[in-house]
Amino acid sequence: MKLGYNTNGLAHHRFTDAVAMLADHGFEAMAITPDVGWLDPYQNAATLLRQVDETARTLDHFGMTCVMESGARYLINPRKKHDPTLMDADPERRSLRIDYLERLIRLAGDLHATCFSFWSGKIIERIPQNEADQRLADGIHAILPLAESLKIPLAFEPEPGMYIETLDDFRRIDRLIFSGWFGLTIDLGHLHCLGETPIDAKIREWSTRILNIHIEDMVPGVHEHLPFGQGTMDFPPIFRALDEISYPFSVCVELSRDSHRADLAVSESAAFLRQAIDAARTQKR
Repeated sequence: MKLGYNTNGLAHHRFTDAVAMLADHGFEAMAITPDVGWLDPYQNAATLLRQVDETARTLDHFGMTCVMESGARYLINPRKKHDPTLMDADPERRSLRIDYLERLIRLAGDLHATCFSFWSGKIIERIPQNEADQRLADGIHAILPLAESLKIPLAFEPEPGMYIETLDDFRRIDRLIFSGWFGLTIDLGHLHCLGETPIDAKIREWSTRILNIHIEDMVPGVHEHLPFGQGTMDFPPIFRALDEISYPFSVCVELSRDSHRADLAVSESAAFLRQAIDAARTQKR
């Protein structure tokens, strides 16, 4: 298990400064969310290539691994958040999302990311569940060949308010994909928010499918990523479960609305998580 931090919570830092700060606080992984400030997949190709090279060198210098994330809010449509998505009714608009995801998968390959994380998006119109499931499955199958060719596992994230928001929802889609390159991103706060508890039991249940984990604090019924200690989550049982399954990948803090206080958020998160891990391992003895 490697503790990491998502760049969507470091929006006001230069990438190199962000990595150095994380390393100083003991983080060993980074969840990279390409956005307008860094690794924008739509920018000039030469500029993007230089940024990819600098990213790779910086991560290597600090001994960090990375996950590639896809949660930038306005890269495709500057006037509407997370638009379009794989669930859009218009096939041409869905193709814009597919193109975006493929651009990021290529970045993931360039940076030797451990996986590529993405989600379904919301569905607006009412259609039968089997049709909606197939629409999403078709989108996933569209990006699978590229991911497989680059050896980048796809880690699908259930997200509150989106078409696929629970682990049971994921189970349905998983049956339609049936690929060794398709796994799961679990956001621990989302489980708490939606009542998919106890969280440690869910970790054990899905242990063979989890490729990526997001972590933050949260309260039941409210999808708001909170700094640690401001929600109602119990973390030592979570880390005991991760130890029990010998989870080998990253656990990345996601505080996308705390970039304005990232210096404090990083240091506070590092201290809190180390204390929670120590408590988990002490209680286990």
